[in-house]
Amino acid sequence: MLAIWCNTNIPESAQSRLIAGVQPHRLILSSQQTGNLIAAGPDATLANADIAFGQPDPDQILNLPRLRWIQLSSAGYTRYDRADIRDALLRRNAIITNSSSVFDEPCAEHVLAFMLAQARAIPQSLANQFSTRAWPTPDLRPRCRLLTDQTILLLGFGAIARRLAELLQPLRMKITAIRQSPRGNEPVSTHPISELEKLLPRADHVVNILPASPATDNFINAAHFSAMKPGAIFYNIGRGTTINQKSLIQSLTTGHLAAAYLDVTEPEPLPPDHPLWRTPNCFITPHTGGGHINESERIVDHFLQNLRRFQSSEALQDQILK
Repeated sequence: MLAIWCNTNIPESAQSRLIAGVQPHRLILSSQQTGNLIAAGPDATLANADIAFGQPDPDQILNLPRLRWIQLSSAGYTRYDRADIRDALLRRNAIITNSSSVFDEPCAEHVLAFMLAQARAIPQSLANQFSTRAWPTPDLRPRCRLLTDQTILLLGFGAIARRLAELLQPLRMKITAIRQSPRGNEPVSTHPISELEKLLPRADHVVNILPASPATDNFINAAHFSAMKPGAIFYNIGRGTTINQKSLIQSLTTGHLAAAYLDVTEPEPLPPDHPLWRTPNCFITPHTGGGHINESERIVDHFLQNLRRFQSSEALQDQILK
């Protein structure tokens, strides 16, 4: 029998699903329940677990020889992307997985919604409805665009980018991606990150899906924004720390970029007096890109599927820090 520790803050319906699904194993429900985006502190009960599901304290898992598998309830894993954690897990042949398979679909659909909203001048129509309630047909019709034959550059090509590329295929867009190490089997034209400056001027849409890490802090800077095609649109579904927001504000204020759609910012929550809120043609959603009505149930189901794989000694989905 396995001992499974969980500190994931989920509603009662999802918790009941988890309790039933882990049988006959022992479930340890932590008193320190936390959400996907919030770091948890140490918990003494974690020391009694073979498996951790949720957001365990990164420092605590370094010295828990009994812990064999950690399933994160989030797609992001920046807190755990450390050399000492990699070494500790390797020494005891433990593994860590995330929940990227849960969030690739909603995040990809969120970006698609951004793109369609911009192409069809939806923000301008809503602004009209919430203000003068005029009928600005002559002004708005010429602003509407087709996505067909436009070029999109994906910064990063993980699960979200792969799903977004699939959603965009029927629109007959020209899709290009960059990633740290192209594998050669990507379904779209994929280039090493060293070619970014060459690709930026060709793109009508630039979608940032880079994760947070020391290597990506302020990665998209003033030079990158300047290199983008005049009138290009920038989207961020990755992490707010990966772009230089002052440079983005400058590019939007001067009109070099036509618009920016942000689901992530730095910091979060974004203070009400932050200049991004007032920047022209900057549209912000409050980190809702991965959200969906049955999110908690899908997180639990993903864990239970991996649990069955773990019991059968099969490869687990979404393994990270290999």
